[in-house]
Amino acid sequence: MKIDSTRFIEVVSDNKVVPVFNHDNKDVALNVLRACYEGGIRSFEFTNRSAQAVDVFKFLSSMRSEFPGLLLGVGSLVEVETTKKYQDLGADFFVSPIIDTEMAAYCSQNDLVWVPGCGTLTEIVTAKRMGASLMKVFPADVLGPKFVKGVLGPCPELKLMPTGGVLPTKQNLEEWFTAGVTCVGMGSQLITRQLIENEEYDQLKRKVENMMEYVQSI
Repeated sequence: MKIDSTRFIEVVSDNKVVPVFNHDNKDVALNVLRACYEGGIRSFEFTNRSAQAVDVFKFLSSMRSEFPGLLLGVGSLVEVETTKKYQDLGADFFVSPIIDTEMAAYCSQNDLVWVPGCGTLTEIVTAKRMGASLMKVFPADVLGPKFVKGVLGPCPELKLMPTGGVLPTKQNLEEWFTAGVTCVGMGSQLITRQLIENEEYDQLKRKVENMMEYVQSI
């Protein structure tokens, strides 16, 4: 069932963290998704960063019955045709590192949840006017929490998701949420290469659980 922007914002506002991940091995991707879900995650972004990404996402989508209440989205989208492929596979939301006008128009016309990447206040407001309900602040480690605080000063109604370099530590999360973000996107800092190579999925689950405790305590 397709979700709307209102439901999407409710989930990410409540859950606070959107893991960002890609892997060519379907079993690895499923194990990571399961570990994150069991750790408390309810929105997950699988990125379109390899030739196998569509097939892996199709597999994950086919396993959705194992994860009730999960929003499964796709990231690293930069144009319409690929967006359509993932729409057909049932993606709940569509994340881009840029603002692509054709993609924006398509998502708006088809009531798709679009989360574009923005690096200035002008881009953020432009994206909102083009139909985005949540804007991805990217790259987050370059822009920083002070950027978010500065943006929300004159425009407190904006909903922002910093992605790229966000750390799963209480201190870093506190900096971002104190600045006023709606949620954070988190990739390799959370789902590390070492955890994947060593198949330490139980440890990943515990890591996610600890991080979610941090978020709830802020």
